[in-house]
Amino acid sequence: MTQANTMKTLVMDESEIERALTRMAHQILEANHGAQDIALVGIVTRGDLLAKQLARKIVQIEGVDVPIGKLDISFYRDDFATYFSPEVHSTQIDFDLDGRTIVLVDDVLFTGRTIRAALDALMDLGRPACVQLAVLVDRGHRELPIRADFVGKNVPSSSNESVRLFLKETDGRTTVEIFELAPGAHMGAAPLQKGVE
Repeated sequence: MTQANTMKTLVMDESEIERALTRMAHQILEANHGAQDIALVGIVTRGDLLAKQLARKIVQIEGVDVPIGKLDISFYRDDFATYFSPEVHSTQIDFDLDGRTIVLVDDVLFTGRTIRAALDALMDLGRPACVQLAVLVDRGHRELPIRADFVGKNVPSSSNESVRLFLKETDGRTTVEIFELAPGAHMGAAPLQKGVE
C-alpha cells in the first residue's frame, strides 16, 4: 500500500469479523451435514489464516478437526505475465483432495479471477467431490460467473476503491477497511510484513 492510498471506511472491526467467522463455520457445517469429508483450503496470503480460524471454530462447535491446507495461486493468475516479480508463497496441502468436499477460503471476493486461478490450481492437485467458496467479504464487481457459498459480509464498493483485510498476526490489527486507490495503484491484498508467510 502506498502513502497515497488513504483509508475511507472501517467496514468491520475485530468483534464483527469474529462473529462473521462463527456464523460462517455454522453455515459450513449445516450445508455439509457436519464436518465429515470436508477440508478447508485457504488462498494465501490471508485466506489461509482465515481457514485456520474457521477450523478452530468448527472444532469448538462440532468437536472435529478438519484438514487445513494453503494454496498459492501466483503462477495461475491471468495477470501473471504483467508482474515482473510476483510474490510467491508456498502451497501446502498434506491430504488427498480426491472425493472430499473442499471449502476454498479467501478474504475478499472481487472480480472472481483469483477464485478461477485457485480452482485451476486445485484441479491440478486432485479431483474433489465438490468445491465450495467461503469469503469474509464480497464486494461485488464480478467479471466471471463465480459466487460464494458462504459470505461474512457483503460490502458495496466502487471500482476505484480497495477493500482489504488486516489480521493481528500479520498486521498488528484485525479489521476490514476500504481505501481510496491512488491513480495507477495496484488493487490487491495488503502486503504481508517481512518474515510472515
